[in-house]
Amino acid sequence: MADGADDPSVHWVEPRLRAILPLDGFHLSHSLKKAIVSDRFRVTTDTAFADMVALCAAPADDRPTTWINPVIKASYDRLFQIGHAHSVECWLDGELAGGLYGVTLGRAFFGESMVSRARDASKVALAHLVARLVAGGWKLLDCQFITPHLASLGAIEIRQADYLARLYSVLAGGDGAALGAGAGTTGGATGGVAVPSPPFVAGDWGALDALGAAPDFGTDRATGSPPGYVIAQLLTKTS
Repeated sequence: MADGADDPSVHWVEPRLRAILPLDGFHLSHSLKKAIVSDRFRVTTDTAFADMVALCAAPADDRPTTWINPVIKASYDRLFQIGHAHSVECWLDGELAGGLYGVTLGRAFFGESMVSRARDASKVALAHLVARLVAGGWKLLDCQFITPHLASLGAIEIRQADYLARLYSVLAGGDGAALGAGAGTTGGATGGVAVPSPPFVAGDWGALDALGAAPDFGTDRATGSPPGYVIAQLLTKTS
């Protein structure tokens, strides 16, 4: 993170309490489900990655400063170019209205930032992300820091040691579910789980698109992501 958009340096932060969103615990409220199924937003993925980072970095009334500086922007862009970063974009009337982006490592997805310039845009983007991760075999969604917004969608906090044990389990090919929120650990900082070595089994980012084009769900309408009712059905099954 940077102290501001013009700060030339980058600081590495390791929170003592880490926020994750269990992929089987996404909270799909009635109002959010309605917003998803209505297809009010056109949802795409990896279509405007640089624009999404720029939108997340732009100042807003509730956030006059940003932690995203040119060094961070360039780093994410490079990760995107080599296939280790993704974005989910929500469009309204042809304009980018919100979304999110993050980094992948194996079957772990690290949400970096999300933004909303229209009501429900970031929530819809996160719902599409969770559905995509579930369909593609991901096992961990890291949200970094808890916020009331994320908590309302199902995010929880776990201790850093528990988080590392869960992450290492996922990278080693496990499901990362051995430790829950507040679970105790043994054997040191990572609960006795050895630090894995690459290569790591990767999730399939495009699996959801194939599902959306399946006969049971009708034809993909070239939105870049399946229709909202497909997303709602997947999330209803996992929540």
